[in-house]
Amino acid sequence: MKDIEKVRNIGISAHIDSGKTTLTERILYYSGRIHRMSEVKGNDDRGATMDFMDLERERGITIQSAATRVQWGDNPINIIDTPGHVDFTVEVERSLRVLDGAILVLCAVGGVQSQSLTVDRQMKRYGVPRICFINKMDRIGANPDNVIQAVRDKLGLNVVPLQIPIGAESNFEGVVDLLTMEAVYFEGPKGEDVIRREIPAELKDKADEARAYMLETLSMFDDELMVELLEGKTPDLENLKKVIRKATCAREIAPLMMGSAYKNKAIQELLNGITWYLPSPLDRTVSAQDLDHKDEATGKGAPISLTTDDKAPVVCMAFKTVLEQFGQLTYTRIYQGEIKKGDSYYNARTGKKVRFGRLVRMHANDREEIDSAGAGDIIAVVGVDCASGDTFHGDGVHVALENIFVPEAVLRLSVTPANRDGQDKMSKALERFRREDPTFRVMTDHETNETIVAGMGQLHLEIYVERMKREYGVEVVVGEPKVAYRECPTKPVEFNYKHKKQTGGSGQYAHIVGVLRTLPEESEVTFKFTNEVTQGRIPKEYIPPVQQGFEEYLAKGPLCECEVTGIEMVLQDGSYHDVDSSEMAFKVCALGCMREYVKQMGMALLEPIMKLEIEAPEDYQGSICGHLASKRGTVTQTETRMKVAVIEAEVPLAEMFDYANELRSMTQGKGQFSMEFLKYRQVPRNVQEEVIEKRRKDKEARANK
Repeated sequence: MKDIEKVRNIGISAHIDSGKTTLTERILYYSGRIHRMSEVKGNDDRGATMDFMDLERERGITIQSAATRVQWGDNPINIIDTPGHVDFTVEVERSLRVLDGAILVLCAVGGVQSQSLTVDRQMKRYGVPRICFINKMDRIGANPDNVIQAVRDKLGLNVVPLQIPIGAESNFEGVVDLLTMEAVYFEGPKGEDVIRREIPAELKDKADEARAYMLETLSMFDDELMVELLEGKTPDLENLKKVIRKATCAREIAPLMMGSAYKNKAIQELLNGITWYLPSPLDRTVSAQDLDHKDEATGKGAPISLTTDDKAPVVCMAFKTVLEQFGQLTYTRIYQGEIKKGDSYYNARTGKKVRFGRLVRMHANDREEIDSAGAGDIIAVVGVDCASGDTFHGDGVHVALENIFVPEAVLRLSVTPANRDGQDKMSKALERFRREDPTFRVMTDHETNETIVAGMGQLHLEIYVERMKREYGVEVVVGEPKVAYRECPTKPVEFNYKHKKQTGGSGQYAHIVGVLRTLPEESEVTFKFTNEVTQGRIPKEYIPPVQQGFEEYLAKGPLCECEVTGIEMVLQDGSYHDVDSSEMAFKVCALGCMREYVKQMGMALLEPIMKLEIEAPEDYQGSICGHLASKRGTVTQTETRMKVAVIEAEVPLAEMFDYANELRSMTQGKGQFSMEFLKYRQVPRNVQEEVIEKRRKDKEARANK
């Protein structure tokens, strides 16, 4: 039986092009999982092991997170390599939800970039301890000191360097280990020989200074270490490792290491760091909601702690699903108990019992059959029908784990098969993608009968269109991108609405009184229903239909049929009829009330604002900033790193279509950018009128077809 204390479940996350997949490839090689290293953009037609999709190999980017398991010494390590591009952020989100620790990879030149901030936010959301790894130390312009300062300033992390570099850029040779005070070199054709020597004389003072800072910081988290330092004693190496591990697991510090994955330097030291400092499943406290005992205040199940005992009832989470030819492949993290092949477990969401017929351990796209897996393990189950975020539990418990955070989709496209016979294939493809990816939405516009897909950005939807063509052989015609606008009220209004209909026999009667209010901007919910009816003025059974009618109306607002958000309906009074009132009458009444009164709330259009980070030679800084201003953009920060201008801005998504080509032509192909959704903001009045007019004309054009 495995020793759970030695198990590590880690993710590798970073900004685009920081070297995550290259780093994972080296980890696989040095741990003996693979016997030949390939590059992300290699010329050997193989590509990196973890990028197993053809699209990933062609584009040189990671699209789907991939799982594998390696052995480093006595430690089994489950690794998930995640995408860097913000369009695939849900892959990072669901991976971090089930992991115990993470490696935050930072580029030695770029430092803390826009997606680094997003990944850091996700790690903090799920309370995941991390090691920071400065990669690409061999690149021109590599400056680890700047990166360390940026991590402290921008991410607010108490980062503790455990190494300093020996040389930099093309002269990068290895690292100085501040714990053992030795110089560590990586020799041999592929850096497989780890050689420890004395610290070069020119680095001795710098190493002493860095070690003193490291010890001083660590002493804040351990009284014994502080006493040793005050008494002038040399701390014991094993004790130091324990202090670093304890502070890392408590997320009080983030140990920092450095190297070059591409040049095969310092990866073995990082592997040691993973086993020494990152938590095992035993070090994490995981709680679930007890569905048999609800908390009246929150309406959720009372929290109960899970154990890592294999003999306890099973509790596990399906965090990722992939639909394949022979059924669904479900990536699962086991928190408690032992899963056995052929046994059945309950799905907490549906209440149904499901049989786990086949269990496999994943290595990228390859799989190895297993008979059982215990607490702390990450495996995949074949042939189980479920959704991402579902909790499975055995007999003896009735619990659900906290679900995965799913960001809002901000971009929409219409998709139509080029040939009539492609409709079935397209429907199958869209259903599969919708089930696999919670950020990919599929809708039907009932007026035009068009199929609408919504996602996180242009690349996100582009990839799915390409996958339909390759995997399902269906050519699709793609409509122009549409921004997912929202409609929001700006002032409250009181309502008093009566629905009365008599057409022979029993009629319909419903009467509601109350107020429609605006929700504050920072509100976590987009709509709210509050019942303040007293003394049975409206019977209890008629209240839910009022809420249903209210929510049904929110799908299409009065301005241009966009979703209505930021609104609260407070139901205060009303009346009913003993014979003519019914649930349907009250639902129709609420719908009619919303249609009449929402128009009086001073409706405004909201648009998605994107956070943009641009890197380009500093000569182009002025023209880029001027161009952003013409797009209603606001520059929030600029800085220069090694003659490269880094510009951060907030720009409406509606202005960002085809920006990649515009930036290329403006900077002679030398500029690059990344963007992510930031928030919704009110559209200026003149732009609002243009959007409404354009939507009206589009609707008329469709009606005349």
